Amino acid sequence: MPAHGGRHRCAWCGDDPLYVRYHDEEWGRPVFDDVRLFEKICLEGFQSGLSWLTILRKREHFRSAFRGFDPATVSRFDAHDVARLLNDAGIVRHRGKIVSAINNAARALELQAEFGSLAAYAWSWEPPRAERPGVVTWDAVKAMPTTATSAALSKDLKRRGWTFVGPTTVYAFMQAMGLVNDHVEGCFVRPAASRARRASVPPVPATAVRR
Repeated sequence: MPAHGGRHRCAWCGDDPLYVRYHDEEWGRPVFDDVRLFEKICLEGFQSGLSWLTILRKREHFRSAFRGFDPATVSRFDAHDVARLLNDAGIVRHRGKIVSAINNAARALELQAEFGSLAAYAWSWEPPRAERPGVVTWDAVKAMPTTATSAALSKDLKRRGWTFVGPTTVYAFMQAMGLVNDHVEGCFVRPAASRARRASVPPVPATAVRR
């Protein structure tokens, strides 16, 4: 487990200052804001085949290009916006992923209408602790890039018309947004992430989740 600044952290963040700050201040902390949730699942889709650090370095430009990732705004993007994004060197210029983000924005609005918020839907999938039994180690995290819950959530999202939401992508989203705490044992952030999860009150869906 690498130490940076005298503190022990999860191995994946290395010693890049941007990555370390993301690990220390964001990853694994509960998020209930619809815009942040939508942004993250979009960026996880853009990350497919790339490293998260690559996306993280482009995140501020992504936010500007996608108008803050407000689902209502992104859902109205048209062919001119697709062309604009394909010519924007500050993001990942992949037509399929760009079109996917626009499509998923419309699907996010549908979830908001059905469940009251995207957060209420997402947090209704908070998995049981039994999915990550025992001590959380880096080897265990690497060996388990998806779970039964992330597979089921992926399937449900695809049924609802979402794209670029495979089980591994969905599990990375769950890890980052605090639905699970995969900071490894000994990481100085793990206790704080656990306290944040215990203290948080996820929103209740306006309707029952149909699985």
